[in-house]
Amino acid sequence: MTRYELRKSEFSIMNYIDTHTHIDGEEFCDDRDLVIQRAREAGAVKLLVPAINLESLRTISEVCESYPDYCYGMMGLHPEDVNGDYEQVLAQIKGEIDAELSRHENPTTLRRLIAIGEVGLDFYWSREFENEQLEAFERQVEWSVETGLPLMIHCRKAQNEMVRILRRYEKGLHGGVFHCFTGNEHEAQELLQFEGFALGIGGVLTFKKSNLPTTLPTVVPLSRIVLETDAPYMAPVPHRGERNESSFIPYIIERMAEAYGVEPEEVARTTTDNAERIFF
Repeated sequence: MTRYELRKSEFSIMNYIDTHTHIDGEEFCDDRDLVIQRAREAGAVKLLVPAINLESLRTISEVCESYPDYCYGMMGLHPEDVNGDYEQVLAQIKGEIDAELSRHENPTTLRRLIAIGEVGLDFYWSREFENEQLEAFERQVEWSVETGLPLMIHCRKAQNEMVRILRRYEKGLHGGVFHCFTGNEHEAQELLQFEGFALGIGGVLTFKKSNLPTTLPTVVPLSRIVLETDAPYMAPVPHRGERNESSFIPYIIERMAEAYGVEPEEVARTTTDNAERIFF
């Protein structure tokens, strides 16, 4: 029996940051306070909340106001929400970003906007809006360069296209996260060529058939990893199939510690430092 299996119900409290949770979603409407309480008790010191569309800008703002200095928002248009009216939607999101950045100029206001995200490319289901996705992603990369905010990047079945766009702006990028990395060694090495970026690792690491426990230690130093849930999706073992939440991250920490041959406290400390460096 592995250390991960032995200790999974006996975690010591370790501080960590969940760099990607949709805690603003309707899945948490009935018990959001309790979910956040469990996250705090498990060791989560900050929750980072990405937008996906215009409606989520409102819900994220409400969550950040309800949990100041704990929940931090991002603004962007998710690739699966890109369609024929993306130009108008992008214009509205950019207006919200500019307004929020103006708020930050007042030192008495709390900082709530920490990144451009969740943005990217997703050709997993369809390429119907391929050109629109490419244009929307590049536009939002430009926002990152312009504002100095890091990127939270979603990419499925589109790494070649994503890398080509990022290369055009490489000198002006301000870092970020390649969210939900599940790729191979070559794909990891290609992404790590972008300085200031980390790979976001979540519950997939704990899945029985995951390649990550062998892939990551081979090519990815802990200094280039951040932790995430993508809650309510992709809960780690032993909660696979359930609604995911930030209090489950200790299972990811334990599995990562086992894969890297280090203590869980080192994983928690290093990944938290990485997230602080990128976003704060």
